[in-house]
Amino acid sequence: MRKYTYSCFFAVAIAASPLAQGCTDIADADDVAQQSDPFRGKGDKLQNGKKFPNASGDSETFNPLGSTDLTNEFFQDLGSNGRRCVTCHDPADGWSIRPKSVKARFDATAGKDPIFRPNDGSNSPNADVATVGARRKAYSMLLTKAVIRIGMPIPANAEFELIEVDDPYGFASAKELSLFRRPLPAANLGCLNRIMWDGRETSPKGLLAGLANQANNATLGHAEGDPLSQATLESIVSLEINLANSQSHHDGAKELHAAEAHGGPEYLADEDCSELGFNIYDAWIDAPGGGVNVTRRAVARGQAIFNDVCGGFCHDVGNVGNNSRALFFDIGISEASRRTSDMPLYTFRNLQTDEIVATTDPGRALITGRWDHMNEFKTPGMRGLAARAPYFHDGSAATLDDVVDFYASPQFKGPPINLTAQERADLVAFLEAL
Repeated sequence: MRKYTYSCFFAVAIAASPLAQGCTDIADADDVAQQSDPFRGKGDKLQNGKKFPNASGDSETFNPLGSTDLTNEFFQDLGSNGRRCVTCHDPADGWSIRPKSVKARFDATAGKDPIFRPNDGSNSPNADVATVGARRKAYSMLLTKAVIRIGMPIPANAEFELIEVDDPYGFASAKELSLFRRPLPAANLGCLNRIMWDGRETSPKGLLAGLANQANNATLGHAEGDPLSQATLESIVSLEINLANSQSHHDGAKELHAAEAHGGPEYLADEDCSELGFNIYDAWIDAPGGGVNVTRRAVARGQAIFNDVCGGFCHDVGNVGNNSRALFFDIGISEASRRTSDMPLYTFRNLQTDEIVATTDPGRALITGRWDHMNEFKTPGMRGLAARAPYFHDGSAATLDDVVDFYASPQFKGPPINLTAQERADLVAFLEAL
């Protein structure tokens, strides 16, 4: 695990990022009703080795300190609306959130769990939340895609103007666009070089300063609180930077560190950010015989496919999967052709060329104001994927199969990645094992 030194660089700027309370699934199903205090009776530690089930097996979090301190400010109410960092960054959901967990919270609390707040949890801040039925409608995007509404204006220096808005919720305008985005995981942060989908929390003072920006602005915006003290920021960032989360058990391949493989979060905690490509399953490529080794060979083949067609340029940071060059990409996710009826659509005009673009999310362009940054987003890390569906910034891919399908489709802004049925199955097996 990379080591960091804290100093007086924790000067905090302003922006926004999704954070808050509610670690659903950290307990058994009969504890779901205790959403107002999800850690009651659980002690003050999340021990290494605690398994959380998902559709492909189990995920785990490894902390080099031996456990994760559940009394840290990350798990405390620091705002005014009941939210905590863990509200949208749940260890049971790969330190993000899943629709399944969000729905469980809604059902257990009639839609009054702290994640359900109209400032950014509802489809519009003006939505009716007076009754259970109204709340179910108001929070439909959060319930179905586990996305948070990010309200952002067009920057004053923009090379473009907004000429048309089609918002099914009747709120968005040039003053505040409604952008629906997935909370990125609050784990595996040591190799980050851009913070948030659009990079807005990235600090020239380095990773730790950027994470401090993120924690402070999340408290100001999502938790509707006051600025955090330097000591609180340092405590939260110290916890986050030590969290290594990944799949640890695959239903077909079984334990992901077995037979000399290097899967699982403990190996991930020691990864060197300067290395490129994935090699964690090299030992399985010639696994002999049948049984579990059939799947292990598939995972190893999928790793080779990923390195060849996916990881060479975009997801290249060794065994983590973010982008080593800190680049942003437009792969076509925000294209108007992919727009579904539950998403706003924005039409922009280039002030110099009169070019027109329609998009569900301008991405990086709302930070820089640059036309050539339209629809660009950062490359997220790849570990712990199975624990945190759905995928892409807007939650538009429900499964890993859907992700692979997108890259083979005409909507992908790049050469379609055409695979045989076996290659496709191998690639999905590898992604499930991350």
